[in-house]
Amino acid sequence: MTILNDSPPIDHEAARERLAAVRAEVAKAVVAQDAAVSGLLVALLCGGHVLMEGVPGVAKTLLIRTLAGSLDVETRRVQFTPDLMPGDITGSMVIDGRAGELTFREGPLFTNLLLADEINRTPPKTQSALLEAMEEGQVSVDGVSRPLPRPFLVAATQNPVEYEGTYPLPEAQLDRFLLKIVLPIPQRDAELEILTRHAAGFDPRDVAAAGVRAVAGAADIEAGRAAVGTVQVSPEVTGYIVDIARATRESPSLSLGVSPRGATALMRASRAWAWLTGRDFVTPDDVKALAHATLVHRLGLRPEAELEGVDVSAVLTSALHSVPVPR
Repeated sequence: MTILNDSPPIDHEAARERLAAVRAEVAKAVVAQDAAVSGLLVALLCGGHVLMEGVPGVAKTLLIRTLAGSLDVETRRVQFTPDLMPGDITGSMVIDGRAGELTFREGPLFTNLLLADEINRTPPKTQSALLEAMEEGQVSVDGVSRPLPRPFLVAATQNPVEYEGTYPLPEAQLDRFLLKIVLPIPQRDAELEILTRHAAGFDPRDVAAAGVRAVAGAADIEAGRAAVGTVQVSPEVTGYIVDIARATRESPSLSLGVSPRGATALMRASRAWAWLTGRDFVTPDDVKALAHATLVHRLGLRPEAELEGVDVSAVLTSALHSVPVPR
């Protein structure tokens, strides 16, 4: 008889140290994007997904490639185009030339870390196939459901400056992303560092040459997820999260406030961030640190507010300031 669960206990502290070391590895190739790396680690620990927004050339693709290089996981990249079909990402049934039978050929979704480049360039039918896989953790083809690998993270990118020929994600689909990470243009000192590295021969297509190595793996992520589940959230902090969500629903500038799913996402992200920073309880500062990345893409402006040029991020900031912080 085979004895199950006879593996040694997982060292959660060691897993946290290895995941924290991922930041240093990514910094070998990517300059001044620490917040984005932290957000991706939070998403991995929550089993969530990330929407990354930034103008061309701010290292969105390089960031994911480097993150994959610092983790011992499989990664794939899909360039989303107007002619991409659902089967191109989920996989499809094909005829086996030797046996003459239909067999399933896995699509690029069957990986641990998927870069969905320019997701808003593909039609809604293909977007929906991706989002279904994100939500269910499986794909269904020919009546058979096939589980995706664990961990599984989709990092989807979109370009905020070019909308011609795109299919913007509707609010209901944006709500499926745990976090929205905006990659800013780097400050002058960081940009100087980028150019200095390139002048010294840095090749963004070869992150291994920059010294990036795998310092954590799937087991560390699974251990981290288990540990995050033990992080305590006090009734006061839970109430703080709920009050933030309710404040957005009462904002006169918003037609769509944060749903209960958004409030739950903020709590999950806050627990993951608390664990990453070495605590077994969530503080109001954890909530504030993750609030914008977790909530801003779930909000919808009223048409009159859009005409007046109201910034949705500023509305969220105002809602945060209106809620008393628990002591």
